[in-house]
Amino acid sequence: MLEVGVQTKNVIDDIHPEEGFGLLKAAGFSCGDFSLNSYLLNSSLYQSEVNTFFDKSVRELEQFFEPHKQGAKAAGITINQMHMPYPNYVPKGSKELNDYLRDVVAPKSMEVCAFFGCPYIVIHGFKLAYFLGSEEEEWRRTEAFLDSLAPMAKEMGITMCVENLYDSLSGHLVEGPCCDAKKAAERIDRMNDRYHGQVLGFCFDTGHANLVGIDFEDFITTLDYRLKVLHIHDNDGSSDLHQVPFTFTKTRENLPSTDWEGFVKGLRNIKFEGTLSFETAPVLTSFPEGLKPQVLSLIAGIGEYFLGRCESCL
Repeated sequence: MLEVGVQTKNVIDDIHPEEGFGLLKAAGFSCGDFSLNSYLLNSSLYQSEVNTFFDKSVRELEQFFEPHKQGAKAAGITINQMHMPYPNYVPKGSKELNDYLRDVVAPKSMEVCAFFGCPYIVIHGFKLAYFLGSEEEEWRRTEAFLDSLAPMAKEMGITMCVENLYDSLSGHLVEGPCCDAKKAAERIDRMNDRYHGQVLGFCFDTGHANLVGIDFEDFITTLDYRLKVLHIHDNDGSSDLHQVPFTFTKTRENLPSTDWEGFVKGLRNIKFEGTLSFETAPVLTSFPEGLKPQVLSLIAGIGEYFLGRCESCL
């Protein structure tokens, strides 16, 4: 049965996490995408700045997140997916930085995921095609990173999920890692065959797909059962804005800038039975704080709309 979820970022705080989870439940959500990436920001990593959060031992991390785990349980919110801090490799970063991301942040993220009983963790592929000269070499580096975590994933019952990304080249947005569904499917199958388990899956990001002109229905249909989680959000086709679906139009006739019809058709085609999860945290800072409950309810309502459209053909 399909469920509706949303990011915990800008909703859950570390002092009273139970209040935020209660807010999510009241808005109509049953699942949460735990924003582990909030604890080590990409904006800092690209500046080679690293805080000490992941220097904590696994036990200390578990103690830190215990109130969050209990708050979610009390509210009836399932942590169904999580986002590992990213980037996992900084192209111009030092060896010490990238070793730390691989050897400390990544495995401890897996430990936190297991602590929450969360079945999926989203991992960004390396953006290295323009440094290394080919997409194939870029994937080889990403695959090596995933291989370093795959034994943990198998033991913990976690499926790592790569997602379709965009990149910027000379001021232009271009396809980033994992934008070829056929290649992604083949690579996922190859890794899962190698480990004799579901260690790798896919996260389809609607906003990133819209930026680079991906055919939603074809992409999702090609991924088929390999599609495990979603990042649902909207943009104007020019910037990664992470806004509410149906926010932007491309004509005076108010046709959506994002192919939501193709999105629904794709999910119907593969009989998707996961969580319709929204990656819309920035929306909550564009509205006044006092409107947060109403905004969350709107997002949950759009999720229910998608749910109805998808389930009608299951």
